[in-house]
Amino acid sequence: MILQVDGREVTVTNPEKVYFPRAGYTKLDLVRYYAAVAEGALRGIANRPIVLKRYVHGAEGDFFFQKRAPEKRPSWVETVVLAFPSGRTAEEIVVRDAAALLWIVNLGCIDLNPHPVRADDLEHPDELRVDLDPGPGVEWPQVRRVALAARDVLVEHGLTGWPKTSGSRGIHVNVRIARRWSFDQVRRAALALAREVERRLPGEATSSWWKEERRGVFLDYNQNAKDRTVCSAWSVRPTPDARVSMPLEWREVPDCDPAAFTLATAPALLAERGDAAAAMDETVCSLDSLLELSRAQEEAGQGDAPWPPHYKKGEGEPARVSPSRAKGSGRRAPRHPLITVAKAQRKEDALAGLARWKERHARAAAHLTAEDELVDAMRGRSAVWWRVRVNLRHVPEAERPAEETPDPDYDPWAPKMRRSSNAETTSS
Repeated sequence: MILQVDGREVTVTNPEKVYFPRAGYTKLDLVRYYAAVAEGALRGIANRPIVLKRYVHGAEGDFFFQKRAPEKRPSWVETVVLAFPSGRTAEEIVVRDAAALLWIVNLGCIDLNPHPVRADDLEHPDELRVDLDPGPGVEWPQVRRVALAARDVLVEHGLTGWPKTSGSRGIHVNVRIARRWSFDQVRRAALALAREVERRLPGEATSSWWKEERRGVFLDYNQNAKDRTVCSAWSVRPTPDARVSMPLEWREVPDCDPAAFTLATAPALLAERGDAAAAMDETVCSLDSLLELSRAQEEAGQGDAPWPPHYKKGEGEPARVSPSRAKGSGRRAPRHPLITVAKAQRKEDALAGLARWKERHARAAAHLTAEDELVDAMRGRSAVWWRVRVNLRHVPEAERPAEETPDPDYDPWAPKMRRSSNAETTSS
């Protein structure tokens, strides 16, 4: 099928392929959705390098990350070369218009994952990203309370936040900032914000990077580290009902229901009421006040906080460390009795491994809470894999099982045939 978009031809391959089996939405439904909301979607991704997160088998299939632009692409699809701290570079797609947007959707991109920089300045972010990530057992009203507290802190420091549902269980708040600060400085500002919200809502909000130490809603300051991406506004998420990351006005946050925003409902909402974030690019803010808060926190004894995996603590540039977490890698020993019980390519296989562990160790499992079962999506070379850990803190010491070989025991770093990053996948 060929679509005419802004005077360009965009080919849609396998348009009837079902992408959302439980809702029945096809690939063509997804393409038509993005065509309908292109004005809003482009506000979040236009002129930015973007990582292609490709679900070539639909929302319930495996996906992989593709940083490098496919070699076979239309001449009107633009790219920019990003340099990474590892010394490698990648020529990434830059979406400028609706035609390029639909072209990447045809590659199997369900949600859109842009970098927080513009293609003409790759070292100075123009967006501070506040990612509210609820822990196990956290209900939606608590997420909304934390979002409103984050808004209050932002306002007190002269910043305007633009909220949106994440399309999953959380809320994102984006702030348009002047392109004056480095990634390291933006991350420091986000950390200061997270710590201040945590101070105001103890027990409900947390800035703790270590998952086993979190309680409530985590404000993920590390989403502002270099080479991290977050789904943009109007992105469809790979959920059974095809939920959308929906821009909101602050007055809507206290009563909003994320289930109301889907591939089927969002286009009409955009047409009826417009984009709640339409004025975002006109509201450029300064980080000076948040950075002053950061300095005050440091003087009070709150220094730097942990970086994401493979980042060297205390430096603004990420550096590769051994995936075995060797001594000296910058990762501290856990404060809780954690054991790894499963590592798998697929989430369902990892959870099945957890179920088998709990069956083998029923007495210990009886002491676990929802927060003690840590299910993590981990990035491998190009795809996500899953790790399940168990926190034995509530298990009497005499009853704690010894750590066993994980079941299953997937090794994402084992040598294997790798997919060419430049090859287009014909099954998409």
